[in-house]
Amino acid sequence: MPTSDRPPRAGRPLRELFPILDQGHYLNHAAIAPWPLPVAEAVRQFAEENLRRGPRDYSAWIRREQSLRGQLAELAGAASPEDITLLKNTTEGISLVAWGLDWRAGDNLVLPRGEFASNRLPWLAQAGRGVVVREVDIRGTDTRNGRDPEAALIAAMDRGTRLLSVSAVQWSDGFRLDLGRLGEACHERGVLFFVDAIQQLGALRLSVEDCRVDFLAADAHKWLLGPEGIAVFYSRPKARERLTLPQQGWHMFEDPWHFQRDDWTPAASGKRFEAGSPNSLGQAALHAAAGLLLERGMRAVEARILENTRHLVTRLGQLPGVRLVSHGDPARQSGIVSFASDRMPARELHGRLAARDVSCALRGDAIRLSPHFYQGEREIDAFLGVMEEVL
Repeated sequence: MPTSDRPPRAGRPLRELFPILDQGHYLNHAAIAPWPLPVAEAVRQFAEENLRRGPRDYSAWIRREQSLRGQLAELAGAASPEDITLLKNTTEGISLVAWGLDWRAGDNLVLPRGEFASNRLPWLAQAGRGVVVREVDIRGTDTRNGRDPEAALIAAMDRGTRLLSVSAVQWSDGFRLDLGRLGEACHERGVLFFVDAIQQLGALRLSVEDCRVDFLAADAHKWLLGPEGIAVFYSRPKARERLTLPQQGWHMFEDPWHFQRDDWTPAASGKRFEAGSPNSLGQAALHAAAGLLLERGMRAVEARILENTRHLVTRLGQLPGVRLVSHGDPARQSGIVSFASDRMPARELHGRLAARDVSCALRGDAIRLSPHFYQGEREIDAFLGVMEEVL
């Protein structure tokens, strides 16, 4: 069997699979995740095979690509691997929809205020085509105030609304939206539903079918534990047909190897958005990462991540001068916990933590933490010990 066709190794102790555990305090998976050992091994194996044999086993690369589509469909809760497209990043997926829809002057789309730039700028750019972008403040309407973020987004939709785009989990503080409720509301109104799942896929269970999602995009390099430069894009078949194709190329057909053809009709599947040569190296890495998550089981992965969040929320709340920015309602929590200190500015605190080998993120006036499933109370308590030293 070619090395590129081997599944990730199973049965090794979890700590052995994540050497980063021996290197300081890494709590920044919402930014870029360190690779687990199976991903590094897959990259090494791919490089060695290409060095020694070249692409002689390209058929195995194609089988791995097909397997990867199946893995990603399972992680996203999609009906079929045919609905999966392999892109470069989340931004490309969002742009496919933003520029692919046949907008008409006077159409509008709805999104939460404060979205990450990737889920904002492509939509705002549609103003030049006469599209009105309605940004809804969900921060001031959350359930801490007895109000309802989903209701605010739904109320912003009317007969002229073509699309609702949301992040499943907010990038700055980890606030989690009820995708099922939003998807049902969109379905009832004939509104397309786009989900930026970069902060959920690989961390929390997700079903695009149950949530009536029309389009979804997520990079590999965060909770999916893969490399930068490769991403998953999901499109529901009927929604997919509504997008014009921004690129044309040899790879966007069901049988791309039939070069002497007269019929160049694009694939009906998600492959129709893959115009050029695939990122085979990225696919090898992501295949190993997705295999590891599925081997562990997303139910177990989610349970550990949410337990980490609960432990962080409880313990941070006990530290003097620490104020939680993330939501306290378990139904709204994710793998992200953000906090601030009344004793020093966030930038200063971030610098002190970095000096003690704590990897976290400075987001506005808060510190963002994002441990993954392979970490637990041991790693979190070690970080909290550092916090007690610097405060």
